[in-house]
Amino acid sequence: MLKKQASGLYAQTLAERGFVTVAFDQSTTGESSGRVRNMASPDIFVEDYSAAVDFLGKQKFVDRERIGAIGICGLGSHVLTAAAIDVRIKVVATSVMYDMSDSMWKGLNNTKTEEQRELEKDYLAKMRWQEVDEGPVGGPHELAFDENNKPIYWSKMFPDKLPADADPVTKQFFDYYVGRAFHPRSVNSNGAWDALTPWGYYNFPLQQKIETIKQPKLIVTGEKAHSRYMAEEAYNRLKDPKELVIVPNATHVDLYDQMDKIPFDKFDEFFKENL
Repeated sequence: MLKKQASGLYAQTLAERGFVTVAFDQSTTGESSGRVRNMASPDIFVEDYSAAVDFLGKQKFVDRERIGAIGICGLGSHVLTAAAIDVRIKVVATSVMYDMSDSMWKGLNNTKTEEQRELEKDYLAKMRWQEVDEGPVGGPHELAFDENNKPIYWSKMFPDKLPADADPVTKQFFDYYVGRAFHPRSVNSNGAWDALTPWGYYNFPLQQKIETIKQPKLIVTGEKAHSRYMAEEAYNRLKDPKELVIVPNATHVDLYDQMDKIPFDKFDEFFKENL
């Protein structure tokens, strides 16, 4: 998501509490540079966190020994991956962490079958040839299948209007990205990811070495978040020192921007105690 969406809100709120903060658009998104546009990449998105540390460490008013990082939603799995190698990140936190490589390969709640994975490989091969011949093609970054087990393709993340029978999670994302947090440069608000996005996440899964993170870790998720199991799985793999916070009655999207539910007091305390 853009720095003008949830990450900007988190950064601004923590800045008001006395922290030096920076929110950034991931490479190829928003106002960041990079080609092909809107191509999510596990390697590049993890590197973006280390590049942000580089930037902060060059500021004369920043202590290089007191830099921490937060990852929200899909960036939560990237920030943990970054912290596993970049020990300049002295503390690391996630909010409604979502493991993009895990969900792409296994499906949400591990529902993708081996047959569907093979079908998706065929789909990606066709998309790659189409990009070779025609240039970049937008499409789903997490492929779904219809009742006949055929991949469901679309060229935009969300329609202008949701169908009446849309599931609750889709409605929550729609209300956020197309409604209250709409931004014309946001992939999720006004476009689609590059159709080849799953390619990199299949070959280079995230969180492979998070057991090696020695820095203090804070994992925050919502009681009713569809991604809660991902946060808990990551927490169970992490070694001490670590802390898990489950926000009562909060959905995944609630912790993007609902100020009465985001536990900023906890983030404040965590960073001040450990930096």
